[in-house]
Amino acid sequence: MGKRIAMVAGEASGDLLASHLIRALRQHMPDAEFFGIGGPKMQAEGFDALWPCERLAVHGYVDALKRYAELSGIRRALLRRIRAERPDAFIGVDAPDFNLWLEGKLREAGMPAIHFVSPSIWAWRGGRIKAIARSVTHMLCLFPFEPALYERAGIAVSYVGHPLADVFPLAPDRALAREVLDLPADGPIVALLPGSRQSEVRNLAPTYIEAARILLERHPDIRFIVPLATRDTRQLFLEALHAADAEGLPIRILFGHAVEAMTASDVVLVASGTASLEAALLKRPMVISYRMGKWQYRLMQRMAYLPWVGLPNILCNETVVPELLQDAATPLALADALERWLNDADACAALAQRFTDLHVQLRQNTAERAAAAILPYLTGAPAWKQSRQPA
Repeated sequence: MGKRIAMVAGEASGDLLASHLIRALRQHMPDAEFFGIGGPKMQAEGFDALWPCERLAVHGYVDALKRYAELSGIRRALLRRIRAERPDAFIGVDAPDFNLWLEGKLREAGMPAIHFVSPSIWAWRGGRIKAIARSVTHMLCLFPFEPALYERAGIAVSYVGHPLADVFPLAPDRALAREVLDLPADGPIVALLPGSRQSEVRNLAPTYIEAARILLERHPDIRFIVPLATRDTRQLFLEALHAADAEGLPIRILFGHAVEAMTASDVVLVASGTASLEAALLKRPMVISYRMGKWQYRLMQRMAYLPWVGLPNILCNETVVPELLQDAATPLALADALERWLNDADACAALAQRFTDLHVQLRQNTAERAAAAILPYLTGAPAWKQSRQPA
C-alpha cells in the first residue's frame, strides 16, 4: 500500500513549491497519495484538494481578524480528517500562522510534522522559535543562514536552497527579453513593480509615477514597463496615471510577465518582497521601496531585528542596493537612486557578480533536497499509527 501524506499550502507561491515537492517525492514513491489544502499546480500532480489554497489567503491583520472564525473552522475540520485517515506524515508549506498550530496538534499525536519554508524569525517575532520547537519535527529552510537558528533551539533542520534559483538562468538574456516583449533593443528601460496586492499598488503607484516623470525629464529616451498581476491592480495603476495627468508618460503596462520585464530592464524599482529576490537572481540593479500605514510601519519597526527589509541586502548581509521606505520614498529620492544605477556601469557589473555568487549559493535543487530530508520519516509505520487512536 502506498504512503499517504497530508499537506497544506497557502497562496500561489506555496502551491508551486508544493507541486515540485510532490513530483520529487513521487520519483521515490510512485504510488504515494497526497491530500489536504492546495492549489491547481498541486492538483495537476494528483493532489486531492479538500479545500483550495486561495481560502487561506489573507491580506493584513484586519482581514485575518475578520476571517479568523472561517479559517479556524477549516483548520479544525482538516485536523479531524487527518486524524480519521491517519496518513504517514504531514507537510506544511509556508502559511505558518495556519500550519504551526496544526503541526503541533499532529506532532502531539506522534505524527511526523515537517514545515517547508522557515518563518522569518530572523526578521521579527523571534520568540516564535519556542512554538516552532513544540510543533515541528523537521524544518526545511530556503536560506543558508537559517539552519543555525533552529539548531540552537534543538530543532531538526535542513537547508534546501531556494526554488527560484533552480528555475532562473545564471545568465539572463536581456536582448531576448526585450524582443519577446517587443521593446526597443537600445535605450534605457526601467521596470516599475509596485507590488502584487491592491494596498501596495494604491500606496506606491502615485510615487512611482512621479519618479518616472522626473527621470523622463533627465533622460528623454527612457521607457518604463509595469508588470501587474491582476486586473484589479492594473485598474488601480491606470487610475493613478489618470489622477496624476500622466497618461502621456512612456509607460507600458503588462498583464503579468514580471520576470521578463525585469530581465529586459536596465534597473528595477520594486516593492520589498519576493520580487526583490527575483530581481537579484536576474542580476538586475534595483531600488527597493515600500509604504504602509503609519502605525503599522511603527509597529514593524519596533518588532524588526535587521537593518534591512529587502532580501538581497539580508542575504548579502550588507546594503548592496538602496532601500527607501515610508517617508524616505519620495519621487525625487527614488529618481535619484535609479539614475545612479543608470549612470554607473561599473557598479552594475559588480552587483551582477555579487548576485551571481548568491544565485549559485541558493541553487540547490530544492525539491530533491526537500524530498531527501522527508523520506526518512516515511519509512516504516509511524508510532502514531501503531499506538494512537484518533481523538
